[in-house]
Amino acid sequence: MRRIAIVLVSLVGLLAGLLITGCVPGASAEDRAADAALEKARRVGNVLYGSRSWSAQDMGHRAADLDEVDVMRVSGTKTGAPEGVVVVVRTSGTAAMDWPDTGTVTVKRCFELRFSPRTEWDDAPRKVSCPRGEPLRFKPWPKTPDIPSTRLEKVLPRVPAGGRADEAEVREAVASLRLDPAVRAEFDTQGSVVGLVLSVRPYKSGVLDCVLARVAPGRTDVWSPPRIQRTLGESGCSTANAINPMAPPH
Repeated sequence: MRRIAIVLVSLVGLLAGLLITGCVPGASAEDRAADAALEKARRVGNVLYGSRSWSAQDMGHRAADLDEVDVMRVSGTKTGAPEGVVVVVRTSGTAAMDWPDTGTVTVKRCFELRFSPRTEWDDAPRKVSCPRGEPLRFKPWPKTPDIPSTRLEKVLPRVPAGGRADEAEVREAVASLRLDPAVRAEFDTQGSVVGLVLSVRPYKSGVLDCVLARVAPGRTDVWSPPRIQRTLGESGCSTANAINPMAPPH
């Protein structure tokens, strides 16, 4: 009995040591590091997964913006096309060395990510040989012009109580701002009130940047609607909302 007890204690001690060091029989430190690199690539695929169509260069650019991700190759046209887009990424993984050694092992691996109408969430990346050369470099994303809401508020006319807003004066005030051509200006008049919208869509974004203005007798207001109202398909960035503002979302 005593011998059996000693053997059991020894087995328990061995298992505890394996758990502490993270050593699993049959899996080397390099294998575990490679698994960590694969997991990073899988997460990259999930981050880039989406229903909207993106060009191949934009998909590569999006991947390159992520931390600890090198984009080695991009092919295809756009994600909405039948053939889709292929992005080869290089990720790294780190694992503790097997006991009794100390320190860590770091490996770099390359994986192929495919994005097409047939791509599903959490698809497993395919390991490939790393292309030669340096990671791809991408130009900065197109800059979204600012809408000068403070300057707009200063130049808009003030209409005395009992008066009537003049759309021509509002248009003249906006023209004096010399806005970036990408900023769209819309005007509308209902009764004695003029509504104004200045809007621009950031590159590939589903949410507009917009500023509304309401020029009415006795009061001129300038504001930006909540994000949910600025989403494409909503009516937050409209002259109707400028003239008769919607209630804020709950």
